[in-house]
Amino acid sequence: MDKSQLFGRRLPLTQAPAGGHNIPALRQVNGRWQCQRCHQWVGPTDQLPHGIPYCRHCLNLGRLTTHTKLYTIPEPNQFATLTSSPLRWQGQLSPQQETAAQAVLRHTQAKRDQLLWAVTGAGKTEIGFPALAWALQQGWRVAWTSPRVDVCLELAPRLAQAIAVPQTVLYGGQPVPYAYCPLTICTTHQLLRFEAAFDWLIVDEVDAFPLATSPLLQLAIQRAQKPTGSHLYLTATPGQDLQRQIRRHQLAVTYLPLRYHGYLLPPLRVKLVGDWRRQLDQRRLPGKLIRQVRRYQQTHQRYLLFVPHVQDLARVQAALQHAGLAGGVTVHAADPKRQAKVQAFRDHHVNGLLTTTILERGVTFPAVCVLILGGDDPVFATSALVQIAGRVGRQRDHPGGDVLCYATSQTRTIQRAQAMINALNRRGRRLGGRRP
Repeated sequence: MDKSQLFGRRLPLTQAPAGGHNIPALRQVNGRWQCQRCHQWVGPTDQLPHGIPYCRHCLNLGRLTTHTKLYTIPEPNQFATLTSSPLRWQGQLSPQQETAAQAVLRHTQAKRDQLLWAVTGAGKTEIGFPALAWALQQGWRVAWTSPRVDVCLELAPRLAQAIAVPQTVLYGGQPVPYAYCPLTICTTHQLLRFEAAFDWLIVDEVDAFPLATSPLLQLAIQRAQKPTGSHLYLTATPGQDLQRQIRRHQLAVTYLPLRYHGYLLPPLRVKLVGDWRRQLDQRRLPGKLIRQVRRYQQTHQRYLLFVPHVQDLARVQAALQHAGLAGGVTVHAADPKRQAKVQAFRDHHVNGLLTTTILERGVTFPAVCVLILGGDDPVFATSALVQIAGRVGRQRDHPGGDVLCYATSQTRTIQRAQAMINALNRRGRRLGGRRP
């Protein structure tokens, strides 16, 4: 085994290369077993048939028992020296983006933990390029991580084209083996394998599920970062905890309330409908929704139709077909063809994509409109509705589009989402933002 596989990582092996050392995978603390990969406690019933304790919390990364050892080699930053900036991106930042990019760079150089609070479609990725290029030129090891596989898959080719350094991409079921590189693009779950590995972490969509509600994944970020390292959070909808850190000056913040092309966010419009679930039981959908989908299909307008739950997808698809419309393609988190379906939509082979909140953020599709069925369902949090609305109007050539929410009632969650978009647009207008 190449010993670089262990640099800044903890892996269960039967034998380590020279220079590696090991620790027990499960360690007993005050009479309880604690996993040394994910630091979760092993339950009293988490035992193999012969009574051997194992960790179920990170089982998807490989089983760890009291008989397993984790091997590691401290991170040596063993990369080729860069004599010039690796930035190869040919694009140009807007004045507002440039100001934000320089602020992010200054905080990175000072090794400050920071948040880039930028409206959806503001170009957060490109704003991070100058700081990323600087960090890599210093010989830093960097991870760009997200809780969503779709975000990582979209991000990897963009970074490969923009930044001329070797990179590795990590997610569950990845076809290409891990390689030791200065730039790692990975899901937050994959960080559980790392220990004090990264000088700088960029955490994309920090408020997204499951990261926002998972102490395990938040701990993974902390442990993957070196004690001397720092991190950058990226989001358009920071939660209360991040806002609290800002108020306490524990986190530097850079604001950007305007999209890169200078247009404001499309507003979230509500269409009140009756009990759509009862209609769905009869293979019907609200007439307002049917008429809208028919217009899209007649004009070849591509659209995303969001539904609250996975079990709603096939029923909505069938109801569209019953109305004489193309049912579109359905996709959800556990769909084995998820990546292929999303790519087909991106390549314009599919006009309508029926989805859950799995595509609420971190993905860009040119010239799309958004429909939300059951926007008053509890699964659609305020942040989710804002992020879904942000899928529309992300390109300079197509800065507008419909964001239509079909709901039985206009809940406080919907009102808060509308208020957040309106507040961001007010800030954007002060910077010269235009209506699409």
